[in-house]
Amino acid sequence: MEKTWRWFGKKDKITLPVLRQIGVEGIVTALHDVPNGEVWTLEAILDLKKYIEDAGLRWSVVESLPVSEAIKYAGEDRDRLIANYKISLANLGKAGLKTVCYNFMPVIDWIRTDLEYPWEDGTSSLYFDKTRFAYFDCYILQREGAEKDYTPEELARVKELGKTITEVEKEALIDTIIVKTQGFINGNIKEGDKNPVAIFKRLLSLYDGIDRDTLRQNMKYFLEQIMPVCEEYGVNMCVHPDDPPYQMLGLPRIVTGGDDISWILKAVDNPHNGLTFCAGSLSSGIHNSVPELAAKFASRTHFVHLRSTDVLKDGNFIEAPHLEGRGHLIDVVRVFEKENPALPMRVDHGRLMLDDGEKGYNPGYSFYGRMYALAQLDGVMAVVNDDLKIK
Repeated sequence: MEKTWRWFGKKDKITLPVLRQIGVEGIVTALHDVPNGEVWTLEAILDLKKYIEDAGLRWSVVESLPVSEAIKYAGEDRDRLIANYKISLANLGKAGLKTVCYNFMPVIDWIRTDLEYPWEDGTSSLYFDKTRFAYFDCYILQREGAEKDYTPEELARVKELGKTITEVEKEALIDTIIVKTQGFINGNIKEGDKNPVAIFKRLLSLYDGIDRDTLRQNMKYFLEQIMPVCEEYGVNMCVHPDDPPYQMLGLPRIVTGGDDISWILKAVDNPHNGLTFCAGSLSSGIHNSVPELAAKFASRTHFVHLRSTDVLKDGNFIEAPHLEGRGHLIDVVRVFEKENPALPMRVDHGRLMLDDGEKGYNPGYSFYGRMYALAQLDGVMAVVNDDLKIK
């Protein structure tokens, strides 16, 4: 597989020459300065592509060309936004960019409650605490009917937490769940926004009455509209699994495991309609066997995210070391190196280590932590490929 790295553009603190030195071959990035729903011009795409190539690398994957909320909930602007999306896709294809990662998660992208959960060795990682999330949902967000989504045992733990949680901890939950993990990705809420909770509640309200079947049909409509452009320019769309892969905040999630992925691939049965295989997202759902899913969907996978999680008690999960956890990345690498070896892959959600914590990196996108993980998985790929040659 091609070793790629998610890079956040010319303002990224991690520079392209540094990435080339550590063995990165391809770059995963986007036009992060373009607001959601606006057209990516060919000129802007070519400018960034040239900048990457001048550093001796290639722009391998677009992550992401965001799908606007109105496309997901079928708002009045849906067709106009899809038309813009098609123009952007065509411009990417004209520039030679053929792999586009996207997601169809309503309102909120990946969800964590702690960005620097400490490990005994002095590193830290992302963490999801279901009790703290439920407290945010029920008492900070005060979402109508939220209590129905939790068991009596979970609600009892939430009530106990309410006796000790501080105002500082409440603000940290807001900042973590709906600001820091979201603003640099989808642009719905950004640091500095006043009253992010109110903004978030308004966004949630846009999905009133939208269930799983409706969201599925909206996704099918979107894919059917863009597939002719993908066919004309050879662009592969690859949907990212939901993170975590189950319903949150009363919102439908429709990319949670094997059945959902099968539905999407069959609903618009076109080879350009494919999957971003994120082992980390899938592994945080106890219902998923990640190696089995890799084997099942290898032929329709266009991009791979290599990370792993451990699911703990009480519904909590943590980013696991890349060679451990439910992601079983050695087995996953073995599947893809055998079945679809030319795919771009990137490591994801590295730990904070050494002086990573002082650099102000986007959450989950440390330098040393990801470099360490890339070195581990580079070794795994070398061993797997050597083994495949012997066989």
